Amino acid sequence: MTARIADRMQTISSFYVMALLQRAKQLEQQGRDVIHMEIGEPDFPSTQAVIEAGKRCIETGEVKYTAPAGLPELRQAIADFYQQRYQVKVSPERIFITPGASGAFLLAFGISLNPEQAIMMADPCYPCNENFARVYGATAQYVPVNAEQAYQLNADLIAEHWQANTQGVLIASPSNPTGTVIAAEALQQAIATVEQRGGCFYSDEIYHGLDYDQPISTALSFSDQVFVINSFSKYFAMTGWRIGWLVVPDAFIEAAEKLAQNIFISTATHSQYAALASFSAENLAELDRRRDLFKQRRDFLYENLLRLGFKVDCKPQGAFYLYADCSAFTNDSFQFAKDLLEAEAVAVTPGIDFGTHQANTRIRFAYTASIDRMAIALNRLERFLCR
Repeated sequence: MTARIADRMQTISSFYVMALLQRAKQLEQQGRDVIHMEIGEPDFPSTQAVIEAGKRCIETGEVKYTAPAGLPELRQAIADFYQQRYQVKVSPERIFITPGASGAFLLAFGISLNPEQAIMMADPCYPCNENFARVYGATAQYVPVNAEQAYQLNADLIAEHWQANTQGVLIASPSNPTGTVIAAEALQQAIATVEQRGGCFYSDEIYHGLDYDQPISTALSFSDQVFVINSFSKYFAMTGWRIGWLVVPDAFIEAAEKLAQNIFISTATHSQYAALASFSAENLAELDRRRDLFKQRRDFLYENLLRLGFKVDCKPQGAFYLYADCSAFTNDSFQFAKDLLEAEAVAVTPGIDFGTHQANTRIRFAYTASIDRMAIALNRLERFLCR
């Protein structure tokens, strides 16, 4: 008898953008100059302080397992960071260091979800979130959101769509793909609505630090019963180091410790020591300087996309994405992205990667390229639109 692929894999989706990325790499091998505005990865390198700290750890030769929850000093540094940046006190015992935010999601869902339960999510949202739940036999419960809600769930939507099998709610702020931020009062009300129903509230905060127009609130400001997912990938520019963290309620500490031991033993030791160097005053100043450059890029791209005839009904307040309405040009965002790549070597992400609501008329542009490179991309895009 031939071994069979697990049934759950029938429901695990691939990214459409990965096909575009693969084609972009083929074009580059052919000598084409591809401008990448599709992948959510900062173009800035890891800072020198981070690189040196990682090297020092490796050079000792003592790159051994850490405790499953992570280096005590890194957990303490993150706790101190919450106190300094948000004026929120978080016990280090509640903080778990994970292999990227993906590891944090798998840990959070593993200790709080049962098969057949559902997590409420906005549509559009980051596509992996549903797949993290499906690994445990749970599902996503999508709620369409529009510009009127800043593409965010709120207390009214949560109450309206709560079902018998709804176990919790996930809100990402700043969000991927829209870059929108939920207001502090709306976040507090959403958390209260979930807790009144005995559910779990999951706060995806991996783009915190990349916020441009107003201070941003952590869910921990409003409750100590929330799960908070964060990462060193985006603001801290450490994507390939694969390191993130999860904050859990006190009641879940033992369960998180036990599951972490089993699913990843510990996060890479040299990455943890590198991340520890992120919190120096000098390093944070450099990261804030980069954030200011991202804001300049946002404004440049926003103004030029409007000039070209795209609609952006919510100017992003964070992350590094613009979610643009391309209905003036196409009703097939995937075909549009493929044609743009072939004709002008500009890579963007189609809306169908982020859900079904308005997905065929939306394109995500990542401003993870310099203004000079984006200027070239916009000239190519204008030429493409004029054909």
